[in-house]
Amino acid sequence: MSGPRMTQWTVWAFALALGLSACDKKEETASGTVAGEMTVKIGQVSPLTGPQAHLGKDNDNGARLALEEINATGVTLGGKKVKFVLVSEDDMADPRTATIVAQKLVDQRVAGVLGHLNSGTSIPASKIYLDAGIPQISPSATAIAYTAQGFKTAFRVMTNDRQQGKVLGEYAVKNLGAKRIAIIDDRTAYGQGLADEVERAVKASGGEVIAREFTTDRSTDFLAILTSIKARKPDLVFYGGMDAQGAPMVKQLRSLGITAKFLGGDGVQTSEFLKLAGSQAEDVTASSPGLPIDSMPGGKEFREKFTQRFGTIQTYAPYAYDAAMTMVEAMKMADSAEPAKYLAELPRLRRAGVTGPISFDERGDIRGGAITLYRVRDGKWEVLETVMGDAGQAPAQK
Repeated sequence: MSGPRMTQWTVWAFALALGLSACDKKEETASGTVAGEMTVKIGQVSPLTGPQAHLGKDNDNGARLALEEINATGVTLGGKKVKFVLVSEDDMADPRTATIVAQKLVDQRVAGVLGHLNSGTSIPASKIYLDAGIPQISPSATAIAYTAQGFKTAFRVMTNDRQQGKVLGEYAVKNLGAKRIAIIDDRTAYGQGLADEVERAVKASGGEVIAREFTTDRSTDFLAILTSIKARKPDLVFYGGMDAQGAPMVKQLRSLGITAKFLGGDGVQTSEFLKLAGSQAEDVTASSPGLPIDSMPGGKEFREKFTQRFGTIQTYAPYAYDAAMTMVEAMKMADSAEPAKYLAELPRLRRAGVTGPISFDERGDIRGGAITLYRVRDGKWEVLETVMGDAGQAPAQK
């Protein structure tokens, strides 16, 4: 009697398993959709841990806000309603980790990638995206080398360092009156690349580079470098690197009694730098690609939405937002989220972004662009001036 009963239960369980398997396969054939909704995964890569995590989360939040708004308005591609999902990865601002997470996103079959934040991670990762045919739009990698590779999949929505370095070098000599200039960089693609452009512009403007030193993007002790520089009596010290090093550097500079002006790029021009440097941030000058947020076409509205949802903007969130909006716009133009199809639309795209007009030149650099100079006054970054770029000029590097 127990034998037939076991057989009946076995048959029932087998039938149930077949039914569940059929349901699973039905879901798979619908691309993971529910009620005709297609899911499209978009990658976002930035340092989400470590000393640059505040900047990485800023990028992540900017992209997240864009996709939330896109999903709320509704997008249809190829006759199917689309839900966009952000897949964020942490590259820890490390080039080797960047290639690992880039391959991970390729394996997850993301439709595109927003990132990476740093030039030093964007550049090695870009080859992996190129080989996979996946479009990559960086909100913040400004190094000239990123787009100079000629990869058809690499784009950016921020001005590059050729222009930024030129503006900084000229400003140091002509506006700040510095004749003897010491340059320090962190040996990353961004920091060294920007420092090279600053050095070139300083010399072209009649200034003298009296020292060229380097550190790393993990260091916090700069006393040996600064002591050496002090003996050469600089009028100005330029640092090519990020705020996690720039802040302790300026504090140590002042502790040694060095009265030289301190100048940095967009890696220094952050709200985190103000927190870390405290009172020693006063009178520091730094640049940032793009317009001040209040001068951006959609800046004030973006700031209100972003701060309500996530808190203070660090630097690159508006660009991450624009990068996400631009990628989805190209998909809409192609009526497809297939990388090969919408990639062909990116060079033709013209749109009004939060940060300004967005279109790409033959390298994948944003056309036009601007560089804004800031100085710290009473613990806040105040705008000094904005230098507009050439509509045909290639952007700069991070």
